[in-house]
Amino acid sequence: MKTLTLDGTSLAVSDLAPILFGDGSEEISLELAPAALERVRAARALVDEVVASGSAVYGLTTGFGKLKNVRIDRADLAELQSNLIVSHCCGVGDPMPLGEVRAVQVLRLNGLLRGHSGVRVELLEKLVRFFEQGFVPRVPQQGSVGASGDLAPLAHMAAAYMGFGKAYWEGREMAASDALGAMGEEPLVLTAKEGLALINGTEVMAAVGSGAYLRADTMSRSADAIASLTLEALFGSEKPFDARIAELKGLPGHIRTARNVRACLQRSGILESHADCDRVQDPYSLRCIPQVHGAFKDALAHVGVTLGYEMNSVTDNPILFPDTGEIISAGQFHGQPISMVLDYLGIALSTLGNISERRTEQLVNPDLSRLPGFLTTKPGLHSGMMIAQVAAASLASENKVWAHPASVDTIPTSANQEDHVSMGVTAARKARAIATNVERILAIEYLCAGQAREFHSEVQPGAGALAAYDLLRSRVAPLDRDRFLHDDIEAAHDLIVSGELLRAVEAAIGPLEA
Repeated sequence: MKTLTLDGTSLAVSDLAPILFGDGSEEISLELAPAALERVRAARALVDEVVASGSAVYGLTTGFGKLKNVRIDRADLAELQSNLIVSHCCGVGDPMPLGEVRAVQVLRLNGLLRGHSGVRVELLEKLVRFFEQGFVPRVPQQGSVGASGDLAPLAHMAAAYMGFGKAYWEGREMAASDALGAMGEEPLVLTAKEGLALINGTEVMAAVGSGAYLRADTMSRSADAIASLTLEALFGSEKPFDARIAELKGLPGHIRTARNVRACLQRSGILESHADCDRVQDPYSLRCIPQVHGAFKDALAHVGVTLGYEMNSVTDNPILFPDTGEIISAGQFHGQPISMVLDYLGIALSTLGNISERRTEQLVNPDLSRLPGFLTTKPGLHSGMMIAQVAAASLASENKVWAHPASVDTIPTSANQEDHVSMGVTAARKARAIATNVERILAIEYLCAGQAREFHSEVQPGAGALAAYDLLRSRVAPLDRDRFLHDDIEAAHDLIVSGELLRAVEAAIGPLEA
């Protein structure tokens, strides 16, 4: 069993990987740091003090949004929080993947542990039990504008804790109340401030975005290995990857990409055989791999830093400061920091897909490659990889639609009280969709580069390129005649997504850099 300790300040994006992508076979327990729980108790004492005093404080003793000036009787405060949750359950569309919802559960706990939200320790302990017993709320994907947090999706999560809506337990979807009963748990009953604390947050966009980011991290290194196999297949030059060239540019991503490709091409007889050929320069999709893949790496680094800050931040409202007794209304729940970097991630992923698709075109086009047309020994009778490139082009073009930034959009909500919104969940979902397309674009390049190698198999490839080729051939046979290519593409795709390609290459040449 893996134990994840939450303290509100030290959670890393990588900590979410087994939750986002695990198959459920590894049990994960959550430990709440004692110092964090003391902060939670102090903030809760301030809430109790405010309620006892009868002071007007937004979200504690007043209505919400446009109704912020409506005072609520002390006897109605629990109902106020319950009403908030059920009224905000307006999500629509397909449910979020279970791994993403479980990541949201962890992220919301982590934010509450900062001790500025005013929830009870008992609530946190109950949510930990729900998580550890595999209780996963059914959360619709659409309905958040990313302003006062991810209100609708987080409300669906909170409502399931209260026994409303649906949830998953032991692999089955059922009424949330039935799942709680089967677990031997009573539904969550909210007290003052707690409903607001559960839904004011950016955890949905952060969870979905973290999944896209982690997949992009794998793609960053896998793309370098695949590009190296393509470079050899096309008898490209290794000179653009010279360390001196990279240093002249000075960008960290460029330097790391060039280093990765040089490592993959160690002991390459193919490049040595090409050293004195009459080709002066390679096309940009080969020659500019360090610039394009490098820019992707630099974008990825920026996204990772922002996500790391956000998942350890306080995203609630109002914010409680127990040390001074202050309660301040602010905009911590606004998702602009995340929506902007996830748009950046989507754009960066799209560019990685674009250059990969262009390398596939170089491989299959006989006017460019000096290889048999569409990588088949009998062009005409067989179409070979012709339509594989078409599929890659389709995905690359679809990405250009998805890559339009969500963060530049805004639409007033809540009677113009929330007059500027981030569209952060939209940005996250778009980044996720683009990541899925790019994984398959890279799979098609991988498949074509491996097939191209069949036409010069007598020449020794670089160590990393050979590892990539051998792994591919362990799952996909060479293409000697036309066949049902969908299965080949999916097999190559699985090698990339699972990380198996990356592990095989790194086993041969050492770690690659993201």
